[in-house]
Amino acid sequence: MKEKAVEKFKQLFGDKGDIRIYFAPGRVNLIGEHTDYNGGHVFPCALTIGTYGVARKREDRKLCFYSMNFQDRGVMESSLDDLKPKKEEGWINYPKGVIWAFLEKGYEVEKGLDMLLFGNIPNGSGLSSSASVEVLTGFVIKDLFGLPVSLKEIALLGQYSENNFNGVNCGIMDQFAIAMGKKDHAIFLDTSNLSYEYAPLKLKGAKLVIGCTNKKRGLLDSKYNERREECEKALEEIGQVVGIQTLGDLTQEQFEAYKDAIHDETRKKRAKHAVYENERTIKAVEALKKGDIPLFGQLMNESHSSLREDYEVTGVELDTLVEEAWKIEGVIGSRMTGAGFGGCTVSIVKEEAVEEFIQKVGKAYEEKIGYKADFYAVNIGDGPFVERIK
Repeated sequence: MKEKAVEKFKQLFGDKGDIRIYFAPGRVNLIGEHTDYNGGHVFPCALTIGTYGVARKREDRKLCFYSMNFQDRGVMESSLDDLKPKKEEGWINYPKGVIWAFLEKGYEVEKGLDMLLFGNIPNGSGLSSSASVEVLTGFVIKDLFGLPVSLKEIALLGQYSENNFNGVNCGIMDQFAIAMGKKDHAIFLDTSNLSYEYAPLKLKGAKLVIGCTNKKRGLLDSKYNERREECEKALEEIGQVVGIQTLGDLTQEQFEAYKDAIHDETRKKRAKHAVYENERTIKAVEALKKGDIPLFGQLMNESHSSLREDYEVTGVELDTLVEEAWKIEGVIGSRMTGAGFGGCTVSIVKEEAVEEFIQKVGKAYEEKIGYKADFYAVNIGDGPFVERIK
């Protein structure tokens, strides 16, 4: 696939100059959902699937983009002098937004670039194809222009661009997990201060299996921003009776003691999820360190129930995949992952049960929903990298 991408790049943009190929992974979050913008903990890992990019610096200020995933759009052009979000431009608002963020933060990007992308993350799957494109673009800009930017800063620039250029009020988890990925490890990240540690993911005869609902959804079209606003309002209310900066600062006991300061029952449920999910994530990582995979799986199941009942971001597609997974004997744990409203589930499945899992869950899903789900047994990979093309 890389060879095809390079060939296509040369066909579209010519074969002169210093052409380089880049990769940024997708990510899956094992537990800790909708906690990242609430100052809580998350536990994601980078995947070996992701977004490849072929890029070269130009001598003018033009920006030329092409995606092998959206070939019908052809080459799309913009300029360093016209970095504004345009809905009709679709996917190129993500790389444009990152370049805009670099300029906003005072970095010198004085020339344009040609960039071809191709990704093997399913579109709309919830495995963070948009954040993968953002981190990839940040890494391309750092490398082509020799900018002194750390991987952590690339993650922050990606989040800044998505918040302020694309208008999605996302937290830091997706970009951080992708930029800082480490093979065979998940990242235990405290989103309140970005302190983190790598935890080896030893699943002892089990595999991570992603179930993709194939229900398309975009964060802007969903109630993602609404959930965030509900949590901010709940924080404001509960913060009047207890001195906290984020909902992630509360223990379950503190939440139960002060929850009546939140005047709306819906907001109370949203805040409960944020607090309880944060504690579940801390317990899950402790369980993993002790090799207690069954407890890790149980906490994943509890996470899904909370996302369904208290946060209300699952929907019939995700619930069907998870509830059918729970019926399979070799499933250790299963939950939705990502923003919700479609997208994916993540399950820990004993190796000998993977085939049965895919067959039975897939059959039940298609019968109930009316179209197929896709399944991927995934591996945990590294963060972004670059290769020179000889």
